[in-house]
Order: sequence, then structure tokens, then C-alpha cells
Amino acid sequence: MSSLNRRRFLQTSTASAAALTAVAVRGAADKPNDTIRLAVLGVHGRGCALIKGFSSFDDVEIAAICDPDENVAAKARQCVNKRQQREPKFERDLRRVFEDRAVDAVVVATPDHWHALATVWACQAGKHVYVEKPISHNLTEGRRMVEAARKYKRVVQVGTQRRSGSHYASAAEFVRSGKLGKVPFARTWIAGHRPSIGHKADKPIPAGVDYDLWLGPAPKRPFNPNRFHYEWHWNWDYGTGEIGNNGIHGLDVARWVLGLDAPKSISSGGGRLYYDDDRQTPDTQIAVFDFPGTTLIWEHRIWSKTGVEGEPFGIILYGEKGTLVFDKKGWHVHDGDVASDKASETEKPHLRNFLDCLKDGKRPNADIEEGHKSTRLCHLGNIAHRVGRRLTFDATKETLRGDAEANRLLGRTYRAPFVLPEKV
Repeated sequence: MSSLNRRRFLQTSTASAAALTAVAVRGAADKPNDTIRLAVLGVHGRGCALIKGFSSFDDVEIAAICDPDENVAAKARQCVNKRQQREPKFERDLRRVFEDRAVDAVVVATPDHWHALATVWACQAGKHVYVEKPISHNLTEGRRMVEAARKYKRVVQVGTQRRSGSHYASAAEFVRSGKLGKVPFARTWIAGHRPSIGHKADKPIPAGVDYDLWLGPAPKRPFNPNRFHYEWHWNWDYGTGEIGNNGIHGLDVARWVLGLDAPKSISSGGGRLYYDDDRQTPDTQIAVFDFPGTTLIWEHRIWSKTGVEGEPFGIILYGEKGTLVFDKKGWHVHDGDVASDKASETEKPHLRNFLDCLKDGKRPNADIEEGHKSTRLCHLGNIAHRVGRRLTFDATKETLRGDAEANRLLGRTYRAPFVLPEKV
């Protein structure tokens, strides 16, 4: 990889994109040595879990941790497996990580609004990517991420770890064998029992936080705790609500097991019906996706203790020859052929699959294209909720037929210089 002009790279994102696009993708990141050097971007919460997971492998070194909040650095370092003797360096600006030729791949665990830009820039810099779910803040971003992965021939794995669970694979085999018959209806849900976030006033930016960098492509707004660590999930500028936070897992499994591609139409009901607080996204939502031959439903009640059939999270496939239920024990069929499989580990095999694909060049279990197709369900469900009507989806163009207002929500306006390029 040719060297980058550090000063120019950090001055503007536009210059960064242009410089990165010109970078040849040959070098250390193409064929990692025996030790794969990872940088983890975003280390508050999920990032720490991924540091623990990846650093547990003997062939991985956490080379860098990166977050615009330097206050989380100490805890993140503590998450690194003790077998690693060298302490990872800390960076506040992810663009510095992309300059580092010694980094083979990056793990993107930032808020949703940074996923696409971080992934595209990483691919352009010759890095492979493990990106957390949902892959994008909006539908247009997801397609750009796919394009970047293909153009720069990068391995991009999505953090939908159930794709690496053997019992989910056995369920897919069972369904595709025809033993469940037609499956006209499927549902997936969560009853998160989340507390209210309340109402909080804007406050001064905490010491050690580069808030402008944290905002990145999002609009400039005053600092508020209810729009920062974790609570960003419930604000449209940064997050995708509970359907993007957890719905992606259930919708991805249903789409995978049933072999679904794109929905014909989408509708949604619900809203902020339970809590009086600062969240913008619905605390109660049902999203209905009509596919050829199957209707799939996502539902969440984040205030409820109990979900469907007593399970806080689950997936049910209603087939003509039986009903297949995924729960915490695995899966089982009732009202039909007696069949089941015990729950298997998903997280560690999923991380291992990504690392192996870096070495053998194969597509990962949760390839970016599949992650995009599942994540776009979350976006479409949210758009239907926000405009308050049924939508018709054109899968070829990835647009909504005859609905200018809804189509405007397929993308976003970017805050310079953090602009996602139209052509990657």
C-alpha cells in the first residue's frame, strides 16, 4: 500500500476518500501473516466484548483501539486477553488507523451512523472489516458498503453471529428439505423490558470527548447524554431503533432459513406509546413484510417483561406440516414431524470464521451482501413507520414506488467533511 499524506488525510474527509480510493489494495492486509493484527473502532459496550472475543485467539493481536471518547480507553485495554503482552495503542480518530499499514483488519463497533463511512474508508485503505449489526444507518449506505467490499476485494463480515450457529444451519436444512412444507407466515420478536431514558437537558461536552468526531456525518447538535453512549440507539440521527438493534437478528435468521430475498410491500404500526421520554424511535412496533409466498412480522415491546410463548426473544415459522420454534434452548417442531436441535455456540465460531476468511479469501458466513439485505428490512420497517403508510419496494432499484417522501428516507444528508462518496 502506498503511503498516505497524514496531514492532508486528516484535514478533510473528501480528500481522505480520494486518497484512499487511489490506494492499491496489495500488501499486509491482503494476506495476513500468522498473526492477524486488528484495530477495534468504538469500544464502549459492544466493542469491549469484541476485543475479548477476538483477542482470545492465539493468532490475533489487538493492535489498536479507537474511540473519540478517551475516557473509555482504560476499560477497553482491560478487555484485551492477558496472553497478549503488547498493549494496543489508542487513537481517537479512526482515519489514523486506516493509515497504519500494519493493521490487517478493523472491527467496526461504532454507533450506527458511522458504520458505512468507516467500512467504506477501511476497504479503500485495503483493510478487511468486521462490522457490527445493523450494517448501516440507512438503506443507501448498505449498498455502498457492498460495492466497496466487492471493488476492493475485501472480506466484510457482519456481526449477525447466528449465521455461524450450527443449530440455525440445521434448521435451515430441515426447512429446505420440505419437512415443514410451505411456510406462509413467520414472526420474530423481542420484549426487552428496557427502562425509560427520561428527559435530560443539553450539557457541556465531557472532558476527553471529541464530540465533533463522534457526530461525524450526523447533524451538529448540542451534547446531550440521551443522544450519547448507548442512548443514541433511540435517536434517528444516529440509530435505527429496536428493530435495527435487535430485530436484525431475528429478521436475518428468518430470511436465511426461509430463503427470502426482498419484500414486495412493507407496513408498520406502533409508536412511542408507553414511555414519555426523549426517545424518537418507537417503544412499540410491528413491522409486516410481504414476500412472495410468505408474510414475515417483527414486533417489539421494549417495556414488556414477556414476549411470545414466554420467550423474551424468538422466531416462529408456521408451516403447513408443523410449527418450528427457535428459543433459548435451540429449535423444535410441534404439530408435525418431531424434530429439534440444541442451541449451539455462535459468537466464537463467527469471529473465527472471519479470521479464517482473511487467510483463505473465502466469503464469510455473514457476508456484507446478506447483511445488507437483512438490514434493509429494518430500514424499510422504520420508513413505513415514519411515513405512516404501506410501501411498495422495487428490489432492482432499491427504491419505493411512487413515494417521494419515503424515498428521501432511504439516505441522509451528510455533514461535511464526513461525506459518504457516491461512487466508492
